[in-house]
Amino acid sequence: MPAVEEAPRAPGRPRSLRVDEAIISATLDLLAEGTSVEVLSIESIASRAGVGKATIYRRWPGKDALLHDALATLKSPGPELAGESVRDDLIALLGQVGPSTQDPRLPQILPCLLPHMSRSKEHYRAYQDIIEPRRNRVREVLRRGVANGELRADLDVELTMTVLIGPILVQRVLRWHPDLDADKMPAQVVDLLMAGMGPAQS
Repeated sequence: MPAVEEAPRAPGRPRSLRVDEAIISATLDLLAEGTSVEVLSIESIASRAGVGKATIYRRWPGKDALLHDALATLKSPGPELAGESVRDDLIALLGQVGPSTQDPRLPQILPCLLPHMSRSKEHYRAYQDIIEPRRNRVREVLRRGVANGELRADLDVELTMTVLIGPILVQRVLRWHPDLDADKMPAQVVDLLMAGMGPAQS
């Protein structure tokens, strides 16, 4: 592919976003093609992106930092929430869970990445950094529901969040149950759990 190497820059000149994007894309492409995290190298990324290794090292101190930023781009910001109904907001957020709603490379990357995260505390922390903002949006909706009385006052927010997200993530990543439609599950799971999450009846 044509080189996208940037010209030498004067001190203080902003770095090229085009080069950044080429490096990030090259990293994700290599992972999606089956290159393991262990084998992935700055040399291979530089070659795929059409840049020199020095260009990468001016932006990231090493492979782990680059990998962290590359993986972060796989997650979309998420939907805009109306803020009028806990049920509707949860369905909207759960609809964004899993690889089917994200970058098309994610289904190829995730199976290789998960075992590595279980062996590397650093990569596990990086994964948590990536997913925490999206997880926090679900947390905020649940807390809002508790505050305005839509949900029970003694709701365990952390456990409820996990119970909501877990089934959809498992179905979309592993296709655990062939007879379930993952696209319908957000509404089904929320409606199934709303009775238990709602305020206690007097």
